[in-house]
Amino acid sequence: MQSVVDQKHGLIVNSDVVNENNDYHQFAEQVEQANATLDKKCQIACGDSGYSSVDELEKIDEQGIKVIVPSQKQAARVSKDDPFDKSHFKYDPACDCYICPQGHILKYSYTNNVKKAKVYRGGNVCGQCCCFGKCTKHSRGRGISRLLKADLQQKLEDQYQEPESQEVYVLRKQKVELPFGHIKRNLKVDGFLLRGLEGVKAEASLLASCFNIARMISLIGVAGLITRLSD
Repeated sequence: MQSVVDQKHGLIVNSDVVNENNDYHQFAEQVEQANATLDKKCQIACGDSGYSSVDELEKIDEQGIKVIVPSQKQAARVSKDDPFDKSHFKYDPACDCYICPQGHILKYSYTNNVKKAKVYRGGNVCGQCCCFGKCTKHSRGRGISRLLKADLQQKLEDQYQEPESQEVYVLRKQKVELPFGHIKRNLKVDGFLLRGLEGVKAEASLLASCFNIARMISLIGVAGLITRLSD
């Protein structure tokens, strides 16, 4: 089940069900459905690292919407204290190569079309390096992968690190997880009753509506909700 929640009131503005077992390809589709519901574009779109497909994030970024989604590496909080971490390898765009901390060059080797990344390797020079065995034990030398859209990924990673972005990301945990908690705990829903994608989508829509009604009662009270519905 997918849901998009607004920042101000915490209401579900779009609910959906997909037959994929992860969120990786869902970010753009869910944000665009929410925009269609509201009949306007959002200013900021935020998600967790499960939505960190660069191709998906690009679809929203190119619309002028600020994207706040951490990469898998940022979410894992990988330590950069390791002297052989990729962050210590400098990329040279003019020569399309990497320079390792020891000053050796990792040349372009091949393109991994599945991961959509270029792979660079140190080759024989790594075997003669004083750090061989620590940096890598591979017979073809140290390997570094660089996404074909690495510049965009870097932009999004930097954007996520901004102080104002971190404030929004903290709110995401409060706003987005609340509806799932209400549906699972208060409504006692631990699985779908219907079968078939269309039926399950309808069931999810009803659950989202139940949450929104409960949420609106919390915000404006029963009398206020009746008045708004009457208008």
